Amino acid sequence: MAATGRTAHAEVQARPSSARQRILAAADDLFYGEGIRAVSADRVIAAAAVSKVTFYRHFPTKDDLVVAYLHGRADWERNGIESMRAAHPGDPEGAFTAIAQSMVDAGCTTEFRGCPHINAAAEYSDPDHPVREAVAEHRAWYTGVLGELLAELGIRDRGETIEQLMMLRDGALVTSYLDRRHTLRATTLVGAWRAVLDAAQR
Repeated sequence: MAATGRTAHAEVQARPSSARQRILAAADDLFYGEGIRAVSADRVIAAAAVSKVTFYRHFPTKDDLVVAYLHGRADWERNGIESMRAAHPGDPEGAFTAIAQSMVDAGCTTEFRGCPHINAAAEYSDPDHPVREAVAEHRAWYTGVLGELLAELGIRDRGETIEQLMMLRDGALVTSYLDRRHTLRATTLVGAWRAVLDAAQR
């Protein structure tokens, strides 16, 4: 992956420093809560209680920090979905339902601000920018998971079904932030995922 300065992958350490962890925690709160462009590096530095020298030692540019933030969010989602799959061995339909329900549950929390990757893509228009590459990497992983589960269901023509599920996912995550009718959203999303899967298996 091309990136400005050191990317998050290049910065991964066996034991991240406490300063780096504080920077990432502060960035996560601020970027997700207020938007990436709206938050300056100086605000992150102040929130993390580190010096500028320390900040730029870990993240030479703000873009490096944004990429690391997105990778952290992606890792969190990846761990969650892997846990859901592990909880439904040999039951791809159960895994699909759990994933859909997890989106509903996340959207019901007061701190929910939508999908961090969709939000980041909206702020960075250049598809070749390192931030957009981090977004694309995460989406490629997510569609890969959907493809694996569809294969377990015995569905051969998976491309269109993956696109339909991704459209439902993206729409649900945006709607969860804009519309707080939680009960309607829960029945709509889980039911829509099941309808797509039922149609694909006919």
